[in-house]
Amino acid sequence: MRKIPTVFKRDPEDPRRLLHEVHPDCQWVLDGEGVATRKYDGTCCYLDNAGFWYARREVKPGKTPPHNFIPVTHDEATGKTVGWVPMAESSFAKWWAEASRWAQAYDSDPPLASGTYELCGPKINGNPEGYDCHRLIRHDHAEVLTLGGPTTLEYLRVVVMDLANDAEWEGIVWHHPDGRMAKLKGRDFKA
Repeated sequence: MRKIPTVFKRDPEDPRRLLHEVHPDCQWVLDGEGVATRKYDGTCCYLDNAGFWYARREVKPGKTPPHNFIPVTHDEATGKTVGWVPMAESSFAKWWAEASRWAQAYDSDPPLASGTYELCGPKINGNPEGYDCHRLIRHDHAEVLTLGGPTTLEYLRVVVMDLANDAEWEGIVWHHPDGRMAKLKGRDFKA
């Protein structure tokens, strides 16, 4: 699990603002490659091939990583390290357990498979997804979006803001066939 880059570069003087420059790792989005999907607003979880669950964890510079932290990437610009902690040691363990029980009882067609999930629900990020109980959403089963216009900052801003305002989506995640991903969020345009 790597931190997904934003399609457009951020303003170094105000990181809340996007510049009219494509992030060097995301040109493929503007070239029309990949599939656009819904970005869910929750917290990332991971089920490994051995059946163990992990929660995404970010460690700020100068902070001691928690016990059993598995680092995945380090961002030189921010100094943050992103990785996984065992779900049992996460502050989300209780809500994950509820979501896991729900998935096994109602949502297990197919059964939970290894991969990444978004944990959403009443106690996660203020519940922007509006669920009445905690849920696990497989990232590889996210809603697909067909974009009908040019892939420019202006067009993508309109699409993302419409989705954020009308459908209450957090944003869009593009998936390239080779595994690369890129994102845009509604809040990227509210600064």
